This record gives sequence, structure tokens and C-alpha cells, in this order.
Amino acid sequence: MPESSAVNCIPLEDFGGHHPDPNLTYAIDLVNAMKDGDYILGAAFDGDGDRNMILGHKAFFVTPSDSLAVIAANIDVIPYFRKTGVKGFSRSMPTAGAVDRVAAKTGREFFEVPTGWKFFGNLMDAGRLSLCGEESFGTGSDHIREKDGLWACLAWLSILAARKMTVEEILKDHWLMFGRNFFTRYDYENVDSAPANQMMNNLEKAILDPSFAGCLFSHANKTYKVAKADNFEYTDPIDGSISKKQGLRIIFEDGSRVVFRLSGTGSSGATIRLYIDSYEAEEAMHSLNAQDVLKPLVEIALKISQLRELTGRQEPTVIT
Repeated sequence: MPESSAVNCIPLEDFGGHHPDPNLTYAIDLVNAMKDGDYILGAAFDGDGDRNMILGHKAFFVTPSDSLAVIAANIDVIPYFRKTGVKGFSRSMPTAGAVDRVAAKTGREFFEVPTGWKFFGNLMDAGRLSLCGEESFGTGSDHIREKDGLWACLAWLSILAARKMTVEEILKDHWLMFGRNFFTRYDYENVDSAPANQMMNNLEKAILDPSFAGCLFSHANKTYKVAKADNFEYTDPIDGSISKKQGLRIIFEDGSRVVFRLSGTGSSGATIRLYIDSYEAEEAMHSLNAQDVLKPLVEIALKISQLRELTGRQEPTVIT
């Protein structure tokens, strides 16, 4: 690889004035370079290299959820797993359920855990987990017991070399086999803590009411029926510990999900994260823009939560 292919690689305390998160907003220089150039693979990492974003030719974006699923589906071409064998797969609860389908089809054990790498670590220590990831651009395996963005990029290079296809071709082939989980995340940063807490409290009360199950919500030409709603709770299968209140979930009958999480409710303001996940099996749907496909669910989520009305925020800070 020519030296010119590695950009911003000198460690700096202020990240050279850049935001360290590797996403479409903060890694816009890479996105533009991929759009303008003739490159087969682009990868962005955060300051310590543990998170990663994968782009294909002309900045074809691979969501972290899809990246995890593709690595899982092609895990046998990665040299490390040829030596160690493959155990289970896992993802954080807000992450789209793409890897779930790979686990089901390949007969691997699967775990849905709260956000936080310690939950993956317990499973790895017990010898039950090989590959895991979070929608916040973290991917890892049991080679290091931590997220490792550089390793994820090398895993993609192994897959590209073995499959002899472009990133986009690999994704489209994956969707043809497993279907596509459309996913987006809306981050509302530095929201006043009081209205943020009020929104979450109101929403929890509404969705936990027994009458909420079965409710119909419509936007444009789409209608969704609530199958269940809860505040996610996880019992660790290794040590039996229970983690409560890990995120408000609304799950619809077609498998689509809306998830709300709140963090950083101190004096500096809170961050509200809205996650939308919707599955499509039909090939004709796979090439559609994720934001277009998910727009009805986004609007339904904003209506149910009254986020705009309570926080005054009309648009998110970051869309992933």
C-alpha cells in the first residue's frame, strides 16, 4: 500500500482538530475522497483504532450492522478463525439484527446484549463467542477481547481477496441470501437534561401500558402494529447478573424496531439516541435508500415520543 493511502496517521492530542468518531459526518474527508477517486476500499478509524467505518467504491457505505453480518457470513475465509474455529456471534441490542440471521442459518449460538463491551467479554472468557459488534462502529473478536477496528479492516481485505468481488457486490449478494436490515441512528446531542428525561419517562410509561401492544401507527403508505414494547433487560448467561433499563424498545409485528436510549444527563446536557431497524426480504427493496425506506418509522417514533415537542429539536445532530 502506498504511503499516500494512509491519512491522518500521526497521533495528535487534539486529533488534528478533527472529531475522532469514524462516521459519515465526521469522516466526510474520506467520504469525499472515495466519491471522487477510484478506490475499492476505504476505512476510517477513531483515535485509538478500536472503531471503524467501511466504504466501498464511490463511497458505498457499509453500516456497522451489515459489516458485522458480512464478516460472520464469510468468517471461514479469515485466517484466524481457520486456526481457532468459530464459536458464537453477538451484537448490542440497538444494533440491527443482520447478524442474527447469519447465526440462525449457520447454526451458531447468538447473543443479544446491552450496550457495553464488558458483556461481550464475559461471553468470550467463557469460550462461547468469536465475533461481536455494536452499531457505534465497534467490531471485535476473541483474538483480543476488545473492539479492534484495524482487525475489522483486515477481515474485510481477507473477504475481498477470497470473494473477488467489490464491497457493493458482496453486500448485494449477502442481502440476496439473508435479506436486508435497513438501519439508521439519529443522535440528538447536548439536549437539556430536564426535557430529555421527561421525554424518556413519558415514553416508558406509555409503552409499558398493556394497552400499547396491538396499537396501529401509520405514516405515508406504511402501517405498523405493535407486537411488544419494553425497557430491555439482560440476564448474563455466564454469571447470572441482571442489567435493567438498557433501552426503550418498540417491536412491531413485521420485526421492525424502534429503540430509544438516553446518556449523559449531567450539567453539560444529554444525548438522545434513536435507532430504527427494519427488515426487507424482497430483492427489489434492497437497493433503495435506507433513509427513504425508514422515513415512516422515523416519523412514527418521533410522534410517539414527542421528541420534537418536548426538546425543541427539529433535526438530529448526526444521522448514521
